[in-house]
This record gives sequence, structure tokens and C-alpha cells, in this order.
Amino acid sequence: MKAAGLAAFWLAVAALFFYYFNHKINPNTVDELGDAPSVTLQRDLSSHYRAEVLVNGVKASALVDTGATSVSISRRLADQLGIQSNVAIRLHTANGDSVGYMARLDSVKLGGIEVHDVAATIVPNLDGDLLLGMSFLNRMDVRLYKGTMTLRQVAE
Repeated sequence: MKAAGLAAFWLAVAALFFYYFNHKINPNTVDELGDAPSVTLQRDLSSHYRAEVLVNGVKASALVDTGATSVSISRRLADQLGIQSNVAIRLHTANGDSVGYMARLDSVKLGGIEVHDVAATIVPNLDGDLLLGMSFLNRMDVRLYKGTMTLRQVAE
């Protein structure tokens, strides 16, 4: 009986550590962001703004990048979403030149902000699921202040 209590204690401690560090690594989950029309993102431990988004209704991890021209999605995510493209384009990125494929996303939702008909590029060698660039962000009022990024959708 004493061993079961000790095991329960250590499981509770492990769960608390997991919750704490998971929140520090990924502070902007779909559940945390809610449905408000204004979204405030916290920087992660690497000082980047990352968030869970819904792309065509599918949950994906996004790196918010105000320096990226468009939304970029990984080949894996494109396959999961059933998006195909044969329209190749040359990409000039911080990692050098590569080839991507033009696509359109029905919707991208970040918290309570939802944008329809978003230009995207399928990038076969993209690390992660999604890079949230200006083809989404250009419809927002974006403010950076003391480690937070606040986005508010602007009427078109």
C-alpha cells in the first residue's frame, strides 16, 4: 500500500513537470487561444512565436513569421489535407534556393481569427507543419510588445 502511494506521488510530480514544461515549450495551443477576435501569443523558450492553428479544420503547429511572404506548409501536412499542386515555383529562403508548389488553403484559423482562401506554398523539405507568413498576416493588425505578439483581424 505504501508503494502505491509513493508511485502515485511520483506520477503526480511527473504530470506537473510535464504540464509546466509543455506549456513553456508550446504556450499557444488551440485550447489556450480560445475564440476571441484578438489573439495574444507568448514567445516560446526559443523566443519564437509558435501556435497551434486549424488548417482546413486540421490541427497543425505553426511558426509565425512576419518575414515570410506566404504561408508555407510541409509536404506531410499537404498530403494529410489532400492538397495537390503541379505548379512549381522557385523559392529564395534563408536556407537557400529550393522548389515549392503553389496551393490555396480553404481556411486558416488562429484562435478566433479565421481567414479563407489563403495563398500557400507546399515546401517539401519544410521542418515542422506550417510557416504562417504574410499571405495570412497581411490581413491582421500585428503588434509586438514585451514578449507578446497580438493579432487582430482587420476588416477587408
